[in-house]
Amino acid sequence: MKNKNYYAILMAGGVGSRFWPVSTQDFPKQFHDMLGTGDTLIQKTFNRLSQLIPEENIFILTNERYNDLVFEQLPSVTKRQVVLEPAMRNTAPCILYASLKIQKENPDSVMIVAPSDHWIEDESAFSENVKQAFDFCETNNALMTLGITPTFPNTGYGYIEYDKSSESNIKSVNQFREKPDYETAKLFLSQGNFLWNAGIFMWSTATVINAFRKNQPTLFQLFEKGIPVYNTEFEDDFIRDNYGKAENISVDYAIMEKSNNVYVIPATFDWNDLGTWGSLYDKLKKDGSGNAVVNAKTLTTDASGNMIRTKNDKIVVVDGLEDYIIVDKDEVLLIFPKAKEQDIKKVLQSVKDKYGEQYG
Repeated sequence: MKNKNYYAILMAGGVGSRFWPVSTQDFPKQFHDMLGTGDTLIQKTFNRLSQLIPEENIFILTNERYNDLVFEQLPSVTKRQVVLEPAMRNTAPCILYASLKIQKENPDSVMIVAPSDHWIEDESAFSENVKQAFDFCETNNALMTLGITPTFPNTGYGYIEYDKSSESNIKSVNQFREKPDYETAKLFLSQGNFLWNAGIFMWSTATVINAFRKNQPTLFQLFEKGIPVYNTEFEDDFIRDNYGKAENISVDYAIMEKSNNVYVIPATFDWNDLGTWGSLYDKLKKDGSGNAVVNAKTLTTDASGNMIRTKNDKIVVVDGLEDYIIVDKDEVLLIFPKAKEQDIKKVLQSVKDKYGEQYG
């Protein structure tokens, strides 16, 4: 029997523009089967969370334009579980809003906030880490996060510096550090008490709401006014009228970096944020020449290290290309060096400027 006090907020509002042309504003990456497994990323995340958390306690937090996609891909969820943002306002406002809704329903609730589009290898280890965090949060005034042990000096992630003196596997956090340059990232790794910030958080609803009340009084007061109507038929009207007034701020800046009751568990599972085509390439099986292929049938000559993705069973012939991203989607074909993948966002903007918004 799953614990009825366990809740989840599954964050599914992002656009994932570095996965263009597959991921677009109308159909972002969390609703695609990026790994070629038969399940979309949001389906995989929902199933992973439901191993520990009652399905009816998993709330999907997304932009209102993705409402229909959520119900298509997660047909078992109810309207109560889908929390819609009428405007893009980063992670803090939506987490506060959902937390107030959940606390009103269950004052004893503890919850996890998890992105919908990450790759996690060992799902039982993930559940064990989350259960350990929930046990701690039920008896302590704690804001918790899961940190990932770095495998190389990555400059694309924020870092969490924890207290070296702790022998427990629940570590007190000294500070959050911004995405570093390469030399700083190497320094972090050499010190041995830095983890990648995966953006996975656990806390009791009482603790996180108090953190907002203390550190973000204006934001808290805006959403506090809605408590009488949350979980009623009048909630949608209140949110439509007030959500756009919220500050555009991440939960990291809003409360985590300002609080002194923050703890981290070094995760015991392999993790990837699937933020770029290159990170997806890293997690896929490769052919004999190191090409990662999703859906396509390929014929390759002198071609290695490529990320190739098409619609099902399309034949792709590649000769003389190395370390390229080759993605075919409807009216768009992308052939782009993996080394420049961070520039895909800029390319997308250029395409929209020249040919129209419908391509992004």
